[in-house]
Amino acid sequence: MRAIWLLLGVVTVAATARAETLGPPRISPNDTWTYQSTVENKTGWHQTHVESTVEHAGAGGIATSQKQVGSSMPPSEHLSGADWSRSRNLGGHETVVNRPMAFPLSVGKTWQVEYTEANPNRQHTSEHIRTDYKVVGWEDVTVPAGSFHALKIEADGTWSAAIAPALTAGAGARVDAEGSTTVTQTHRIRAGVVSGRLYKAFWYVPGVKRWVKSVEEYYDSNDTRTSRCAEELESYKVAD
Repeated sequence: MRAIWLLLGVVTVAATARAETLGPPRISPNDTWTYQSTVENKTGWHQTHVESTVEHAGAGGIATSQKQVGSSMPPSEHLSGADWSRSRNLGGHETVVNRPMAFPLSVGKTWQVEYTEANPNRQHTSEHIRTDYKVVGWEDVTVPAGSFHALKIEADGTWSAAIAPALTAGAGARVDAEGSTTVTQTHRIRAGVVSGRLYKAFWYVPGVKRWVKSVEEYYDSNDTRTSRCAEELESYKVAD
């Protein structure tokens, strides 16, 4: 009988953990986080340390000032949603392009972000991105700021882009005993569509009020990773 009661207790605890729901954090002015950010792409990688401080927060969003640690440059100002989402003006409309958390959070919850952007850069006439998020469960994670029990959120998605036609040219010179020769080469880029996949993960800690770690990766049509951005919390100071 004792074994049965112990088993029931374990089941009850597990069910309670699964059913736990987290509301949005109470963001306060001067809440501060410092992250180590590492960006990798085809040209190499670089690492920065960025401090983010809340200027003001409310139902309409969170305003933060961000500066690189050790830099003499003034901080830049950023506005995010109350759920730390990021938006851009696309076609005259404010559109969410990244939503790492959708409060209230509970294990198993899902949501989606999908948008199309016209002329995002000189190479693409349009880009379409769809990202499917899911709260997968609690996980222990260690970062420079310490060890935490975090709620992990994962996202899988796809991207596609229409390539703008273009003509590129390059020139080179060769010098020998008979004189110099200039060689010009041209390369025509034809219009077309390219596509690939993406993956994201965020480890959210309620007491920190943000994620302590994040990863964002992009892959081309051959499933080769083209870029990766990772953030790890180095220090933080938040109001209770």
